[in-house]
Amino acid sequence: MIRLIGIDPGLRFMGWGVIEVEGNRLRHIADGVLATDSADSVPQRLCTLHEGLKNLIENFAPVEAAVEETYVNRNGSSTLKLGYARGVALLVPALAGLPVSEYGAMAVKRSVVGTGAASKEQVTMMVRRLLPGAIIKRADASDALAVAICHAHYRASACRVVQGVRMA
Repeated sequence: MIRLIGIDPGLRFMGWGVIEVEGNRLRHIADGVLATDSADSVPQRLCTLHEGLKNLIENFAPVEAAVEETYVNRNGSSTLKLGYARGVALLVPALAGLPVSEYGAMAVKRSVVGTGAASKEQVTMMVRRLLPGAIIKRADASDALAVAICHAHYRASACRVVQGVRMA
């Protein structure tokens, strides 16, 4: 059994989700959102995200992390701030000694729903179906769980390749 943390970076809301994987079985452990106050300075908000993510890793003890890649939008300032949050999402697990993988939004959607053009609602519905008992309060947490599920699938495929297992 292996414990994974998925992270959906954001400066205002950083989604997180922890799952356990055993073979092809997935089990929901916890999910939530780290929120920052938009009235605070960007450095203070990054500190808040850092401390929150550090505490989550200490409390849930995942052995690997997966982070969603940032897409570039039209507002350069927003994209840059999202990049800051993504830096925290990559740095904190790496400082804790966890291997960190990155996945694009289309790969995550394809892995969870079966199509890269899936809507947020479809992703949330499939996450709930794949992780019975998960009570998801925000889309950011659903996205983070989807990233963790995506990593579990890619990880399983990579392990099969290393073992030389042929899939029918």
